[in-house]
Amino acid sequence: MVSVSVETPQQTEQRLRRVIALADFTVHEGVWCFEESPADRPPELTPGTLAVVRDADSWSSLVPLAGPREQVEEFGIFSFHFPPGADNSGFVGWLATRLKAELGTGVFVVCGSNRARGGIYDYWGCPVGLLDEAVAVVEALRSS
Repeated sequence: MVSVSVETPQQTEQRLRRVIALADFTVHEGVWCFEESPADRPPELTPGTLAVVRDADSWSSLVPLAGPREQVEEFGIFSFHFPPGADNSGFVGWLATRLKAELGTGVFVVCGSNRARGGIYDYWGCPVGLLDEAVAVVEALRSS
């Protein structure tokens, strides 16, 4: 069930700090990239594939980087699984804003659902060279 919270900014801040502290936080090893394929040729799903999305023209798969490639952005990945019943509404915007302010870079987020682990989960990507700094921001928020 999607939560709709009516709260002050201070209440939102407190709630989301509790949510991030309770979430299962994982930093995924390695360098990640998006592989693209035409819309009429869906990608092969492998054990390393984290996410697949598409638009009208192409598929995009988030996969481990398998060697140097030209014109491929390289990302570090971390993820959150939220506990059952946690009101994580606004979490993506809240954390993305923090990371932009602290690191000067944007992020991407791919969300999914696994009801057996509480529901919504997020994969977060940032430039691979900023992964350690992004993790430090997250850890600071988790411990405050």
